Amino acid sequence: MTDEQEVLKISDQDNAIIGRCFCWDGNSRVERLVYSGEKLIANFVEIDGMSEDEALEWVEYNIEGAYWGPTTPVIMWSNDD
Repeated sequence: MTDEQEVLKISDQDNAIIGRCFCWDGNSRVERLVYSGEKLIANFVEIDGMSEDEALEWVEYNIEGAYWGPTTPVIMWSNDD
């Protein structure tokens, strides 16, 4: 990661961070934070009073569906069927 790139964080969701990854963005290698999708849902239900369906829709549209630049956070979902 170059000095001018700042790793982007999702506001008030530090407890949902499960790690970090390094991804290629063109010819540059960038660091991204990795968040637990399930923990994000739980946080929005608990903190914001959303239903689980509302929280899932919010995460899918506003986080997964957003591109904030090369250090856009990654959302990881468990592989439970």
